[in-house]
Amino acid sequence: GQEIIALLGGKRIHPAWVVPGGVNEPLTEERCAKIRGALPQAFDIARRTIAFFKKALDQYKEEIQHFANFPSYYLGMVSPEGNLTHYEGTLRVCDAKGKIVADRIPAADYRSYIGEAVEEWSYLKFPYYKPAGYPEGLYRVGPLARLNVCDQCGSPEADRELEEFRQRCGRPAASSFHFHYARLVEILRGLEVIQEIVNDPHTLDPRVRARARPNRREGVGISEAPRGTLIHHYKIDDHGQITWANLIIATGHNNLAMSKGILQVAQRFVDGKALKEGMLNRVEAVVRCFDPCLSCSTHAAGQMPILLELVDARGQVVDHLARRQ
Repeated sequence: GQEIIALLGGKRIHPAWVVPGGVNEPLTEERCAKIRGALPQAFDIARRTIAFFKKALDQYKEEIQHFANFPSYYLGMVSPEGNLTHYEGTLRVCDAKGKIVADRIPAADYRSYIGEAVEEWSYLKFPYYKPAGYPEGLYRVGPLARLNVCDQCGSPEADRELEEFRQRCGRPAASSFHFHYARLVEILRGLEVIQEIVNDPHTLDPRVRARARPNRREGVGISEAPRGTLIHHYKIDDHGQITWANLIIATGHNNLAMSKGILQVAQRFVDGKALKEGMLNRVEAVVRCFDPCLSCSTHAAGQMPILLELVDARGQVVDHLARRQ
């Protein structure tokens, strides 16, 4: 994926290829051929990794049971047919039993369904499914949620893997440990989409950008990033300058679920009298299931050391572990 980004935008991380109205340079046949030529190896790696992961699942029964494994709502984007998509779809919400409770939510209506709570102890917002209230409206986004809310992936190999995923993990799959498995299914789907794109002659069309002046004062855009749903809401002035913005990114959507997952892991693996390094590793591992981007969701000055405190029922610090940058 990063090789393709580098081919398109000149560098792997944060390229300036995508611009207002489209992209700044069309894809050439030479670059398209390079992508096409790399696909067989990419498919081979993806297939082998999925096969390896499925064999390894039985070794992690305890983690599957306790890594943020609880009932919740799930939010994700689906195509008009109800299939997995990352762009140009609408939002769907499923409950803990897999029932669709809200569907075909257009981007502009997100505030009717998503509330944004704040807590005094965190710089990160706590979004929730508004009809269920706070904090009962806890929901998850990301690869696990996308596979839970979609009907199908929409491509042959990924659909076969999705069927097996649901046989193994249930529908909806409730354990956040399965974020990893879901990512692998999505990688396979991504490769199939790439194959479709590079074999489509319209991909080489040189008309890649539309230019226009501001024609609306307010807009909302929603897409699915690898780690989950992105909601960007902007207001501008007559010169196109942003005057107001609200963003709900994947880490924010998952904030309530991550917090609850940390509690679940701590109750299972953390000793109430003394802390050990392995306990801290467990806490970190459940957070990494969600692939949080804390630098995007919060902003702080200076260093951010990890400090884990063990506090008893009287509020006294019994033990602590610190990991400093």
